[in-house]
Amino acid sequence: MIQNKTNSGIPYWRLSGFYFFYFASLGVLVPYWSLYLKSLGYNSLTIGGLVAILPATKLIAPYIWGWLADHTRRSMLIIHIACLLALITFSLVFVSQQLWWLTFVMLLFSFFWNATLPQFEAITLNHLGDDTHHYSMIRLWGSLGFIVIVVLIGHLLETFDTDIIPLAVLFTFIVIAVSSFAVPEKLNTPHAEHSPIWHVIKQPKVLAFIVVCFLMLCSHGPYYTFYTIYLEEQGYSSNMIGVLWAVGVLAEVIIFLIMHRLLPMFGARKLLIVSLLLTTLRWLLIGFFVDDLSMLFLAQLFHAFSFGVFHAVGISLVHEYFTGSHQGRGQALYSSVSFGAGVAVGTLISGLVWDMWGAGVLFVFASCCTLLATVIVWKYIQTSTAGAKGAGGIKF
Repeated sequence: MIQNKTNSGIPYWRLSGFYFFYFASLGVLVPYWSLYLKSLGYNSLTIGGLVAILPATKLIAPYIWGWLADHTRRSMLIIHIACLLALITFSLVFVSQQLWWLTFVMLLFSFFWNATLPQFEAITLNHLGDDTHHYSMIRLWGSLGFIVIVVLIGHLLETFDTDIIPLAVLFTFIVIAVSSFAVPEKLNTPHAEHSPIWHVIKQPKVLAFIVVCFLMLCSHGPYYTFYTIYLEEQGYSSNMIGVLWAVGVLAEVIIFLIMHRLLPMFGARKLLIVSLLLTTLRWLLIGFFVDDLSMLFLAQLFHAFSFGVFHAVGISLVHEYFTGSHQGRGQALYSSVSFGAGVAVGTLISGLVWDMWGAGVLFVFASCCTLLATVIVWKYIQTSTAGAKGAGGIKF
């Protein structure tokens, strides 16, 4: 049960508000940015390359900012700066639509934009303290933000042209920057051991987890880059495309509402295996049953597992593996490897494969990534204590 935040000192609504608007920006960028680039006349290979810039900067940006956060212990100040710089640099997209300029602007703004979320995840977990298994109760507001904007933009595109897409992104960036100033700083707990972070990373279970994160998000590359274009080419309306995106994220919201019970009940390992297997099935349904709307809806319901369960378990394991002074960099590494390297590689492969072999082959590739990840979890990631606390209701 959610009670007033003053009962526990957790700023529930301020944390949730930031997630709401941050993922609203993703609700424009992920489904519709490739559509905007297509309207400018770019081919699939160029679109894949441009979209890959967004996750590619996560290879470097989060870790640089995470290092600064861990050493200055001023995470919110870094978030404020990054939000403002992302807003300023994205506004440059209106200057020119030439390829070299868009490439430059996307590199620049995504370097700052990708800095914010990993540090905010660490701030949220610090505020939660011993109740980290309730993270999903806050994070679900990000999913709601995604749903609202993805349906709204889908509806607007029935009336207006794609020029509204960059305007919508700019608006969300403004609100993200404003909402960040409402969130109070929460320092991590100093850790007695100051060993290099590599000592944590080289543990077999941590290395296995990192590889699994890479493969899972690599499998999402085709979905993030070409799902909207794929459905549009099959004759689906902008409204229906927006609804299908929203159904997936609504399923994610529902799973977030119960994740604080599922984690203690089943443990990280079982939940990872289930999420990977259902994600495999999801990609096959999208690749081979695009003409069947009921199958597309079923595939979108599996987003509850391919993102909701997987991400909640991932955040929990990162918080368990990377403690104290390694916390900010641990979250940054998770973001860099999965939503950075994983999505970037998956997106680039999508751009290369789409025109040559089509969606069927591309989504089979995605399913192979998740099957391999399942084998790695089965062999190397044993039952974790993460999320093993009681499943009682959270109080804010």
